[in-house]
Amino acid sequence: MNQRNSLDRAPSWVPASGHALRHAGIHFDAVRIGGMLGEEVAYELMQFTGFAAGPIVRELAGEQNLYFLLPPQTARAYAWPAGVRALSRDGRGAAFVGVPALDGLTWPLDWRSRPTAEAPFVEPDLLHETVVRVVTGTVA
Repeated sequence: MNQRNSLDRAPSWVPASGHALRHAGIHFDAVRIGGMLGEEVAYELMQFTGFAAGPIVRELAGEQNLYFLLPPQTARAYAWPAGVRALSRDGRGAAFVGVPALDGLTWPLDWRSRPTAEAPFVEPDLLHETVVRVVTGTVA
């Protein structure tokens, strides 16, 4: 791991070991994107940011969703395309996101991109722009 990007201390919402469910909208919002679309968005985002995209959690089993973690109360500010879901705190119910520890056995979750001191969250505007570009097939 690049030492200049490493964290002195993990964010409070990252468990010390294994994985834990966290309520979206409290410590972070999340944008859930399934399967290959999620992988493509993550790849484009990481390429653009020099592999400092901020926290992206990947499910290794089931639907194999990717969860892009944004600052709290920011995900619902955007009109996300079909197949992309914003998870935040609202009156319609609770949404939970599995968060893996930074090290050790975390299956069935892992980090596609970790939170760093410089990128504690995925930048919402950049994520939205990347999602729209990937979904519509437009080139920047």
